[in-house]
Amino acid sequence: MRIVFMGTPRAALPSLEKLVEKGYEIVAVYTQPDKPAGRGQRLAASPVKEFALSNGLEVFQPHKIKTAEQIERFRSHKADVVVVVAYGKILPKEFLEAYPLGAVNVHFSLLPKYRGAAPVNWAIANGEKITGVTTMKMNEGLDTGDILLQRTVEIGEDETSSELMERLSLLGSELLLETLENLDKIKPQKQDESLASYAPMLKKEDGLINWQMTATEIRNRIRGFQPFPTCYTFFRGKKVTIWKAYEVPERGEGEGMIAFADKQLLVSCGSGTMLKIEELQPEGKRRMTASDFLNGWRPKTGEKFTNSP
Repeated sequence: MRIVFMGTPRAALPSLEKLVEKGYEIVAVYTQPDKPAGRGQRLAASPVKEFALSNGLEVFQPHKIKTAEQIERFRSHKADVVVVVAYGKILPKEFLEAYPLGAVNVHFSLLPKYRGAAPVNWAIANGEKITGVTTMKMNEGLDTGDILLQRTVEIGEDETSSELMERLSLLGSELLLETLENLDKIKPQKQDESLASYAPMLKKEDGLINWQMTATEIRNRIRGFQPFPTCYTFFRGKKVTIWKAYEVPERGEGEGMIAFADKQLLVSCGSGTMLKIEELQPEGKRRMTASDFLNGWRPKTGEKFTNSP
């Protein structure tokens, strides 16, 4: 089977690695153009590109894919199927119909739930207990194609989106192999539109903590919005990123107000709930424990975390 692979981030890498390991003929790899990264803002290759080049695969990084030139080049690969895993752009109809077996996508949710760019983040942020991976035949809609196979996993109580994505990317690679090996036997299933939900791309402002939310809702966002945009608030005019926190049974009042008990950093949230912060990072400082924050900053009972400097 001749395959064109399209993917960009680390989450796509296990699928490409598995295809190479199993001896599939990868005739081309498409990934997003190099982007500035790090303090020096030097151009950095995607994880998929680095692996592809190290394994002698031909790499393409078009800035635009809907041009006549790119469509013709895509067709020229004469593949049997295109496999898409977190590529980063919506593909035109000409790409989806370029090869006899069409386009197979690995999506990190149980479709039709959490269509869109950030399904893992929003599943955790919304307090889901179960998620999974779906392979589907792509169409022109946003993750609306017919379902091929699905696998379900439980979300760990303390699991962050980074940790869950790592697990799902490995599961997705296995499900992709099973899908390709049985592509002629699998009967695609239409998605139930009444169950559809959307997981939009995350923006920096999504991470600003709204202390009117309950402690559980805030904690879920802290877990779900890692590594980007993270969850943050402001204290004494400085941005403070919250990395780890738990809801506790104590009751509080005054959203964002700080309380103390046995050197614990407790913050009142919506509906009288209380959040225990365990790890945080003031702007320009290292990540630290709540105990170190209390010792260094010496906040007073009744001071507040706010939503602006």
